[in-house]
Amino acid sequence: MAGTVLLGISFRIEPGSSWFYPTALALAAVWAVGAFASGPVPLGERIVVLPLLAGVALAGVFVLGALIVRELPVLEDQVSAVTAYSDRGSGPLIVAITLVTGAAEELFFRGTVYAAVPEHSVVGSTLVYTLVTAATGNVALVFAAALLGLVVGLMRWWSGGVIAPTITHVTWSLVMLLVLPALF
Repeated sequence: MAGTVLLGISFRIEPGSSWFYPTALALAAVWAVGAFASGPVPLGERIVVLPLLAGVALAGVFVLGALIVRELPVLEDQVSAVTAYSDRGSGPLIVAITLVTGAAEELFFRGTVYAAVPEHSVVGSTLVYTLVTAATGNVALVFAAALLGLVVGLMRWWSGGVIAPTITHVTWSLVMLLVLPALF
């Protein structure tokens, strides 16, 4: 619950505000502490190439989708609201927060939540991740969470741990951070 509240708060902070950074880092800390407090987090196979390629491929799908979304005013506004944090923020800090938050999310959602629903781990962790993301009030982020959650959930299933989904997530996030602002 604390993570959901902090996520909602962080996306209601004015882009460029210095309050965004500690709030986003606190959010990452909540996810990471929650993951480790719930028990051991399985690392799984230490394979890098496939998760990296999956992150790049998923980012490619989102970039192509962005070309369509930017033509739809309602959705364009939703994506622009997210890219504003990159546009108005400190580049290195935004990159660091993006990477740390993505890794912490995977520890929690593909570690703790995934393990909490053993019968339907991929779908269950994706659903919880998507519902938590709804706290942002941003339809584009909720859609992204559903698709990203499914892909990283499958990476978790395939690899047996959180390393592969973390690589996929941070790769996707970094490409989105670097490319989407140029499109919106």
